[in-house]
Amino acid sequence: MAVQTKSLKAKGNNLADAQYQVALLNSDKTPDFKEYLKRVGELPLKPSSLEIMQINVGKMCNQVCEHCHVDAGPDRKEIMTKETMEACLRALDMCPTFTTVDLTGGAPEMNPNFKWLVTELTKRNKEVIVRSNLTILVANKRFRNYPQFFAENKVHVIASLPCYTAENTDKQRGTGVFAKSLEAIAILNKLGYGQQDSDLQLDFVFNPGGASLPGSQMDLESDYKRILAKNFGIVFNSLYTITNMPISRFLDYLVVLGKDQEYMELLVNAFNPDAVKSVMCKNTISVSWDGALFDCDFNQMLEMPVASKSRTIKDFSAMALSKRDIIVNQHCYGCTAGSGSSCQGALA
Repeated sequence: MAVQTKSLKAKGNNLADAQYQVALLNSDKTPDFKEYLKRVGELPLKPSSLEIMQINVGKMCNQVCEHCHVDAGPDRKEIMTKETMEACLRALDMCPTFTTVDLTGGAPEMNPNFKWLVTELTKRNKEVIVRSNLTILVANKRFRNYPQFFAENKVHVIASLPCYTAENTDKQRGTGVFAKSLEAIAILNKLGYGQQDSDLQLDFVFNPGGASLPGSQMDLESDYKRILAKNFGIVFNSLYTITNMPISRFLDYLVVLGKDQEYMELLVNAFNPDAVKSVMCKNTISVSWDGALFDCDFNQMLEMPVASKSRTIKDFSAMALSKRDIIVNQHCYGCTAGSGSSCQGALA
């Protein structure tokens, strides 16, 4: 099925502005995502449970990656306060169905209260995921003891490594990133991360370098394990493939190349009904750096809050959130294309 699109590319439009991004995604003739959900009996999209609390502790990062949907970087000042973190802990105490807390950024390690939060989560016997860009762990002396801290708290590290070659990784994430990433991985491996019979989990994230869908997660994982072990002595547990979402910095990249229309057509034509059943918004609540609640990290970046009376972590209500309709829009095609995509990788 061919999809005709007509992008908004007027001079002066700011792709960093969430309202403009939403307008761009909705200004063409792309079929309404809600109609696709209706066809497969999933409209309105409803939550199945509250299992994962994903917390964005700040947008500050030591890298500026071209695909970043958070638009993170060294100049970002949005940082979650300790007070908001305490509200997250109260919500977790109120709702025991939350088994996992997924810490994101930016580089989450750059939040000054990061270690305190991880320690408090560990006390509560939650699985703690930290989404690390790896280079932050070897950036300067301040972060050199973080790998040991991760190991002591049994933190599950999910690390960005978009390719097993320096050329492709550096092209997407910046010059020298691959070498620094390998340095950080070697430290984690030495501590037991990714090693056979170890309970220290190290996973990598792959996302395409351009306007394409990820390949087979199973095949890519096999290639990563074989090549990284052979060439660098690197080991890890699993590889997650994640589709680049047509928002923020990646949308800017598409518009500059004139491929935004082509990419949306690709996502629509690859719609997979089976992926809809497992989209991450069904069991996840996303908390922004200022405590606002969203159905997912992508909705957070588009400033599309939850449709619930419980709109911030300070007025958290498990009952209200469990009854909500999940907010969807055209960018949601990214999660349902091909094998599907979530923060835990492929869905179908």
